Amino acid sequence: MSVGTIYGVGLGPGDPELMSVRADRLVRAARHVAYFRKAGLAGRARAIVEGMLRPDAREHPMEYPVTTEIALTDPRYNETLSAFYASATAHLRTLAEAGEDVVVLCEGDPFFYGSFMHLQVRLKAHVPVEVVPAVTGMSAAWTATGQPVTWGDDALTVLAGTLPEADLARRMAQADALVVMKIGRNLGRVRRALETAGKAERALLVEYASMGDQRVTPLAQVEATAVPYFSIVIVHGQGRRP
Repeated sequence: MSVGTIYGVGLGPGDPELMSVRADRLVRAARHVAYFRKAGLAGRARAIVEGMLRPDAREHPMEYPVTTEIALTDPRYNETLSAFYASATAHLRTLAEAGEDVVVLCEGDPFFYGSFMHLQVRLKAHVPVEVVPAVTGMSAAWTATGQPVTWGDDALTVLAGTLPEADLARRMAQADALVVMKIGRNLGRVRRALETAGKAERALLVEYASMGDQRVTPLAQVEATAVPYFSIVIVHGQGRRP
């Protein structure tokens, strides 16, 4: 029996029309569709492909055991997630070794802060794995602002809002153009780091880029202490122009 292939399919930032032709084709043809989600929720990746799956497609939701319940610095966080990824990997590997292809739905690009990478490194030595790249959430975010993120020789820095505040501030101060991912409950830390770096006044907060509830707000006008996890902060470069 031939071995099936696991496809990590990037769906893009949220608007189904921004999916690649290959991603669209794979999703619509898939007999087995897996996706990550938080327990009790449908999952944003699954929502993106609503109405696209074939009627007989078998769905395999993979529910995160923790999201914010355990601190990132707590050793239990990595232990719990490692066991979760091992279990998900075993399930997908069983399907592939039975000759079944599986499409794993991935928000954004699978290799850019995506959960699929944790499956890929565990699967690639055992079964065929292919990754379908996609438009990233950050490119949708800076497009939503209506202005280029980099000019001339600007260097673009991409940071995760989960970094310690001092590290954020140091790297922000060195950046020409800046993207900060994973905002969520880290908004206060990100805001203070931007202020330390002298970039807070130019920062824009983009929520739900490319989706129906997309919103772009100057960070200085945001009164909330937390925002959706997949919000992105953009600071545009001011580099050389003709």
